[in-house]
Amino acid sequence: MLRGSKVGLRARHEDDIPILRAELYDDVVNSSRAEGGPWRPITPGSKDPRLVVDDKEQGHVPFSVVELEGGTLVGTATLWGIDNHNRSAHIGLGLLPSCRGKGYGTDVVATLCHYGFIVRGLQRLQIETLSDNVGMLRSAERNGFVREGVMRSSAWVMGEFLDEVLLGLLVQDWKPDWKPDSKG
Repeated sequence: MLRGSKVGLRARHEDDIPILRAELYDDVVNSSRAEGGPWRPITPGSKDPRLVVDDKEQGHVPFSVVELEGGTLVGTATLWGIDNHNRSAHIGLGLLPSCRGKGYGTDVVATLCHYGFIVRGLQRLQIETLSDNVGMLRSAERNGFVREGVMRSSAWVMGEFLDEVLLGLLVQDWKPDWKPDSKG
C-alpha cells in the first residue's frame, strides 16, 4: 500500500466494488461529471469495466483509497493513460460523497504524484477536470499543479456543455511535503 498522511492507496478488493458502484457510479449526476461520457446502468453482478481491475493492463493503474486509521474505503484513485515513451500520465480520483471536504483529495493527489514520479519514474502528470470542480482544482494546485489551459465547452454533462481545466506538473517542479511511510 502507498501511504499518504491521511489515506492509503491499495489494490482494489472485491468487496470494494459494490460500495464504489452504489456511491459513485449509480449516481447519475456524479457519474456523468466524472466519466466523460453518458451514464448508463450496469446490470448488478456484471463485471463493470470501471471497477474491475485488469492486472495485465499496463497503461492504467487503479487503486482503492482507504483511511489510514481504520481502513475505511473512501474512494478510488487512478494513474491512467500512462505513456512510457514520453514518461507522462493522467491522474484521476473519485471520493465517496460522505468523504469529500476532509482533505483526502489533496492527500490522494500527493500520493499519486509520489507513485508517478518516484515509483514509475515519470516526467509529467496532468489532470483534466470540470471548471466548477473546486475540490479537485484546489487539491491539484496545493500539490503544485499549474493551470495550463481551459478547454472551452469540451464536456457534455447533463444537458449542457461545460469547460474543462487542464493542469500539469513536471517532476522538476514537484515539491513533496511528505515522506512516504517506510512500511510501504
